[in-house]
Amino acid sequence: MPLPANKRNLPSKEATVFRELLTLYETRQLKKGQKAADQILKKFPEHGETICMKGLILTHLGKREEGLELVKKGIRLDLTSHICWHVFGLIQKGEKNYEEALKSYTQALRFDKENLNILRDTAHLQTQLRIYDGLVDTRHTLLKIRPQLRQNWVALAVAHHLNGDLPIAKKILENYETMLKNIPDYDVEHSEMLLYHIRVLEDLGDFSQALSLLDVSAKSRAIVDRTSIMEYRARILSKSNSNEEAENAWRALIEQNPDCYEYYRGFLSNQGIELDENRRQALDILITFSDQIPRATAPRRLALNIATGDEFKDIVEPYLLNALSKGIPSLFVDVKSLYRDSEKQHVIESVVEGLRERLAAEPLSSTSEPPTTYIWALYFLAQHHSFLSRYPVAISMLDTAIAHTPSLPELYLCKARALKRTGDYIGASVYLNDARLLDGQDRFLNTKCAKYRLRAGLVEEANEILGLFTKKDASSPGADLEDMQSLLYLTEEGDSHYRSGRLNLALKKYYAVNKVFDEMEDDQFDFHGYSMRKFTLNVYLDLIKWEDQLRLHPTYIHAVVSASRIWVAVYDDPTLASNSTSTGSLSESEKKAKRKAKKAQKTQEDSKKANATASNEDKGLEPPPAKDEDSEGIKLISATDPLERAAKLLAPLTILSTRNVDVALAIFDVALRRKKFLQAIKSLKLAHSIDAEHPELHIRAIEFRRLVISLQPPISAPVGPVLTDFLSSIIPEEVTLETYNSQYLQRHSNSAQAILACAKVSYKLISPQPEIESLLFTALNAEVNLDIKSLLAIMSFLEEIKSSRAEEFRSACAAKYERSTVFRSPEELATLRRECIAADAADGDKDKLEVIG
Repeated sequence: MPLPANKRNLPSKEATVFRELLTLYETRQLKKGQKAADQILKKFPEHGETICMKGLILTHLGKREEGLELVKKGIRLDLTSHICWHVFGLIQKGEKNYEEALKSYTQALRFDKENLNILRDTAHLQTQLRIYDGLVDTRHTLLKIRPQLRQNWVALAVAHHLNGDLPIAKKILENYETMLKNIPDYDVEHSEMLLYHIRVLEDLGDFSQALSLLDVSAKSRAIVDRTSIMEYRARILSKSNSNEEAENAWRALIEQNPDCYEYYRGFLSNQGIELDENRRQALDILITFSDQIPRATAPRRLALNIATGDEFKDIVEPYLLNALSKGIPSLFVDVKSLYRDSEKQHVIESVVEGLRERLAAEPLSSTSEPPTTYIWALYFLAQHHSFLSRYPVAISMLDTAIAHTPSLPELYLCKARALKRTGDYIGASVYLNDARLLDGQDRFLNTKCAKYRLRAGLVEEANEILGLFTKKDASSPGADLEDMQSLLYLTEEGDSHYRSGRLNLALKKYYAVNKVFDEMEDDQFDFHGYSMRKFTLNVYLDLIKWEDQLRLHPTYIHAVVSASRIWVAVYDDPTLASNSTSTGSLSESEKKAKRKAKKAQKTQEDSKKANATASNEDKGLEPPPAKDEDSEGIKLISATDPLERAAKLLAPLTILSTRNVDVALAIFDVALRRKKFLQAIKSLKLAHSIDAEHPELHIRAIEFRRLVISLQPPISAPVGPVLTDFLSSIIPEEVTLETYNSQYLQRHSNSAQAILACAKVSYKLISPQPEIESLLFTALNAEVNLDIKSLLAIMSFLEEIKSSRAEEFRSACAAKYERSTVFRSPEELATLRRECIAADAADGDKDKLEVIG
C-alpha cells in the first residue's frame, strides 16, 4: 500500500533516500528498503518515520517482534506523523486487531486529513466494525477529494444505505448518473450499479420510478443480466399492483426455468393466493402448470403440499411411481415433509407398498416397469419405516433388497442409518464401511463412514479413512481437515471425545470450530474494497447481511454451547480437568496414533526449515499460524478462568439474542456462577418465552430460586426486586419447591426427559435416594415416550449419584432395545469395537482402492 513521502526535517539528500525507501516498500524490494532505512538512520538515528518504515519492512521479512518494537519506538519519537500512525495501523490490521487499527488510522487522519490511502483503509475498517455513521463521513471526504472516480459516488451511496438512509442513497445515485457519458453497451460494472439503484428504489417503495429505470436500462442494453431484469420486473410489478403485467412477467420466468419454486410462489402471490390459505385456487393453477409443462417437477411437488383427500392420492401416485421407475434415490427426502399430515403419510405408504407387492408377485417379464423399480420401492419403504421408528420392518426390507441387489451402496447406507437409530452405532459403522467399499472413490460414502465411526467411538479408525483424501505430508488427517475448515469433522470428533469423557480433546475441537467462524468473519474484510472496485453491490449487501447473522449457524451454536457446558462442569468440579487428561484412559492404538502424529509434525517442521526460501521473501503483515504447543488441550482445560472463557465464547450469541433454549440456558448457567444476576434473569426469561415447559428450564428455575433464598444478605435493589418478581411469576411464593416439582411431573409424566429433570431436582432437594431411583425407573413404563438419548442421560445420572441400581437400569434398557449396543457394558463395547476393527482389517485389500486425491 503506497505511503506518501514526507521529509520531516530531513536534509535534501536523506529526504530523497526516504522517498526511495517508500518506493522500495511499495514494490516490495524489502532488503533494499532495509538498506535505505539504515542509510538514513546512520546519520539520523532518532528519525521516527524512518524507524517506523524499517519496522514495517522487518515485519514483512518475518521479524515481527523486532519490527513491532521499532514501530512503537518511531511513534514515540514522532507522535504527530501520519506515516508513523499509518504504519502502526497497517501492522494492527494485519494482526486482525481492527479496533486498535482504526484508532491508529484516526490518529493518522488528524495530521493528514486528505490522505486517500488512509481514508480508504479507514472506510474498510469502519465497515468491518459496522460503524456506519463514521463510514458515511469517511466516504463523503473521499468523494470531495476525488469526485471524478465513480466508485467514490457509489461507495457513498452504499454507506448511506448501510446507515439506513435510503433516500440520501437514492439522491446520490441519481446525481451520479446524470454525470455519466459515453457508457458502452454491456458494461458489466455499470449494469451492476443500475441494478443496485433499482434495488434502492424498490426498498423505498418507489415502484413506478424503479420500473421506469429498469425498462429504460433494459432497452438501452445498459443492464447485462437478463434474468435479473425479468425477476426485478416481475417482483416490482407485483408490488405496484399491476396484476396483468406481473402475471405475464411471472409466466415468462416460469417458462424460462419451470423448476424454480420461487417463481410459482411469486405467480400465486401476485394473484393474492397463499398456498396455506387459498388451497383450491392454488391447486387449480399448479395443476394447469403441470399440464402445460409436463417435464416440470416443481408445480407437482408444490401441489402435494396443498392437496388433500382423493386429490392428493391422484397427484401423489404418478409422482411417486415416476420417480421410482427413474430410480431417484432422493425421493424420500423430497416427500418427507409431507409426513406432518398423518393422512398423507398413510396414502404414500399404501401407494408404494401396493407397487412393491405387485412387483413382487408378478414375473419380471410380465411387467412394464424397469427391473430396478422393485429395488427402489424397497429402498423407499425402508426409509419410510425407519423414519417412523419401525426399525425391524425397515431392516427386514433392506435385507431383502440387499439379497436381491448386493451392489447398491444406498441400501447399506440406509441400513446403517436404521441401525444407528436403534442405538447400534458399531453395527451402523460396519454397514457403512461395506457401502463405501462398493465405491472407494465416493467421497460422500467415505466421509459418512468416518462420521459413523466417530459416533461408534472409533476415532483413530475414522481418521484412517479421512486420511484417504487429505494431504499425505500433513501431520495428521485431522490437522489437514482443520486447515480445510471441515465443520462436520470438527464437531463429530469433538462430540466423540465429549461422550468418551476426554474433555480436553473435545474442547480443542470446539475451539477449532470457533476459530473457523472467526476466520470467516475476518475474510469479509477483503470484500469491502473489492466490491466497490468491481461494483458487485447487490451481492456485497447480501454478504454484509449474511455476516451479521454468521454466528447463528447451527454448527457454531452446537460447538459453543457444548464448550460452555464443559467449562461450567470444570468450574463445578475441577477434578474433571485432571481426570480427562489422564493418558491411562487411552487405548494402545490411540497412544500409538499420538506418537505417530507427533513424529509426523516434527518431520513437517524440519522440512519447512530446510526448504526455507530466500530471506527477501515477503511474508506479509499477517502473523504466521501460531505453533500449537497444546495439541492435547491439557493447558486449555487447566485454565484458571473457565467461566470467563465460557462467557467469551457465548458473547456473540448474547448480542444476537437468538431464540434457542439451549443457548439461553447455557448463558444462564455461566451468568449465575459469575453472579451476573440481571443477565441470568434475561436469559431465563428468554428460555421461558420460547418453551415454558422445557425440562432443563424447570431445573434452572428451581436452582435459581434456591440460590436467591439462600443468599445472605439478600440482593439489594434494583436487581433484587426484579429477580424476586420474575421468579414469583414462574414459581408462586406460596408453593414449596417439592410441590412445584411434583406438579411438573404430573403434567409431563409421559416424558422421559421430564422424569429425569424431576429426579435431578429431587436430588438437589436431598430426597431419599431410593425414591429418586424409583422415579427414574418409571421412564421404562409403557406409556412413557422414550428415546435412546434420554435413557443414556438417565443412565449417566444414576452413575453420577453412585446408584446401586445403575447396572439394573442398564440391563433393562439393553433388554428393551435388543439391537442397541450403547447400553452394553464398557467391556462388551470394547470387545465389539475390536471385532469391528478386525473386520475392517480383513477388508484391508479392498481399502487400497485408488481414490481421488
